[in-house]
Amino acid sequence: MDDWEMWDMHDKVRLSPSERLALLQIEANLRQDRRLARRMGAVRDRMWLPASVLLLAAASAFVAVMGIRTSEPALLWCFALLWPLTLFQAFRLLCRATHPRHRSGTRPAPWL
Repeated sequence: MDDWEMWDMHDKVRLSPSERLALLQIEANLRQDRRLARRMGAVRDRMWLPASVLLLAAASAFVAVMGIRTSEPALLWCFALLWPLTLFQAFRLLCRATHPRHRSGTRPAPWL
């Protein structure tokens, strides 16, 4: 969202021009804060990895079962491509869960 869209969004709230300017400056400063962006990205990454492992595992299981039931080579090849990716993502998730964090000590991952 750029500054113009934010300005239009702020028009719905009754702020004085000086308050709007101050708010836009604060938002611009927050967008430039790299440490905050890195922390927000870390939160987003913590959610995506477990979700991707679950989805890949479900897709792999479905393709494997359907490939075995129908003996369709395309499904078996899809399983052959999905399964290593699923194992790789699960390994990354396991490593992240067992690796101690620098700041929080040896706390387990929040999704455990």
